[in-house]
Amino acid sequence: MGYGLERKALPNYTAAFNAAPGNYLLLHPDFRIAGVTDTYLAATMTRREDIMGRGLFEVFPDNPDEPSADGVRNLRQSLVRVIATRKAERMAVQKYDIRRPESEGGGFEERFWSPLNSPVLGANGEVELIIHWVEDVTEFVRLKQEMQRVTDRLRVRDAHPGDAD
Repeated sequence: MGYGLERKALPNYTAAFNAAPGNYLLLHPDFRIAGVTDTYLAATMTRREDIMGRGLFEVFPDNPDEPSADGVRNLRQSLVRVIATRKAERMAVQKYDIRRPESEGGGFEERFWSPLNSPVLGANGEVELIIHWVEDVTEFVRLKQEMQRVTDRLRVRDAHPGDAD
């Protein structure tokens, strides 16, 4: 008996993934880009045809104008740990600037991200893909920085009540 179930064509998982509401990147274990959501593309000002199959750190390098940039190093270390442990890893908030398209003036734009890296295991238990999810927390970080500046000014004012602002 069929129990009313009909055989249907398999859904198009690629189209579903691309349209997922979130900033997701699929990576091969060698860190080549295997998939990307539309929202990730928008958040990083990139185009699917320009990044698919390319190395993650080739597409998203550190900002060369910032000698202390450590986004590539931190992300690479996390991805290596995810492969070694086969366990998801949430990273601390990362400053990881992104390259602006030439049509928008080029250069790099300061961005802060909250990343999560999760392994996708194959039947043999090995990592076949890594899901790299990020939330853009740039506005939150900027607001926090501004609040810190205001707090610091108030502390100085309170420490020297007779001084004019």
